Amino acid sequence: MKAKLFAAAALAALFAAGPAAAEKTKIDFWFGNSGDIAKRVQEQCDRFNQSQADYEVVCTSQGSYDASLQNTIAAFRAGKQPTIAQVSDAGTLDIMLSGAFYPANKLMADNGIDVDWNDYFSGIRAYYATSKGEMYSFPFNSSTALLYWNKDAYGKIGKDHAPATWEEAAADFKALKEAGYACPLGFNISRDEMWQYEEQFLAVHGEPIATKNNGFGGLDAELIFNKGKWVQFVKDLKGWYDAGYAVIKSKDTGQTFVEAFAAGDCQTILTSVGDHGNIGRTAKEGMNWGVAMLPVYEGTARKSSFVGGASLWVLSGKSDAEYKAAAAFFQFIAKPEEALTWSTVTGYIPVRNSGYEYLVKNGFYDKAPYQGRELAIKSLTASPADGTTPGGIRLGGLLQIRQEISNGMQAIFVNNADIQASLDEAAARGNQILRRFEETYAGKELP
Repeated sequence: MKAKLFAAAALAALFAAGPAAAEKTKIDFWFGNSGDIAKRVQEQCDRFNQSQADYEVVCTSQGSYDASLQNTIAAFRAGKQPTIAQVSDAGTLDIMLSGAFYPANKLMADNGIDVDWNDYFSGIRAYYATSKGEMYSFPFNSSTALLYWNKDAYGKIGKDHAPATWEEAAADFKALKEAGYACPLGFNISRDEMWQYEEQFLAVHGEPIATKNNGFGGLDAELIFNKGKWVQFVKDLKGWYDAGYAVIKSKDTGQTFVEAFAAGDCQTILTSVGDHGNIGRTAKEGMNWGVAMLPVYEGTARKSSFVGGASLWVLSGKSDAEYKAAAAFFQFIAKPEEALTWSTVTGYIPVRNSGYEYLVKNGFYDKAPYQGRELAIKSLTASPADGTTPGGIRLGGLLQIRQEISNGMQAIFVNNADIQASLDEAAARGNQILRRFEETYAGKELP
């Protein structure tokens, strides 16, 4: 009798526990952010996991964008790839041509989720879409470059606004130096800063970095950044550097230019809107600062800046259940409420019109810590996406190209090498990278 009662109880417990014990579908999400942003990504993953009971996304920082891409490639070759991988803007073409992914638009359609892809800001959508407008990845931590300025310091030279032109900026830097400020402009010429000092400059001035519509028109594109207004900018920047108006700040000098600005040691910097939150948290107590769109040279009709940051790619070789989990995750992070939380804790911008409108409706940009971040949206949409200017950069090996440009800048600023010759040589080295990439993908057409 006892045995029968025990068996009956065990069977009842088994049935009772059955539904609750059903395992969640787990998927891996590898990302490249580190430090404070990595914490914010993990928090978003936790919110998704707590919002439902069917799926669990396991989010793991790889330490850097480079590491995230390389580790993902290695894992894919070993058949151990994550379901979702973050790839920086610079790696977009590399993964596009790999074919090792599940297109974003197809993933959502296959899982019965209707997405208004036109809700994405045009400048962001164009960077990650095919020539037909099909979205292959999900824009995630999107940014663009802004000018950060110390209002108190500028007030000392009689200015109540940031410089709108580079001619005005030159006069301001000189005045700040004469007023006793040791670092009117803090900057760096490392590979990771080339996107804002070169690519963003070219974007807002409407000048190409390469032929073939910045590479969108074919793999046979050639670099031409060594011509036009950017050459003048490098000459001006070198002149400011030699005069002490601009100072290189990096880890090697003991203080990055972002840290120098937050500490009040440098009065102007160019950096991502993604740094807005960090500067707000670390700025010297009482410091009065703001942001503005990047200056342009006089007579320039401002064009839209390019989107920076990264997007999320879904990799091939996974099960239907895992893809269903991924689709649910993307549906979750697309909510306007998530856009508000994400922008609040990071400084990154909402990637969709609906998210931006939700932030405006909630008075987000009226609050002191976040004022000015809307300028990133205005910068990205400064000119219509009508095809008259490139909507981004679609070049293979872009990280290596940035390194070659950085090497050319190092020669100019450290070794006093001839400016035009150094930029020409950097372009030649970059073109060699493009030709190797073209050979690797010979016969393939850009999507």
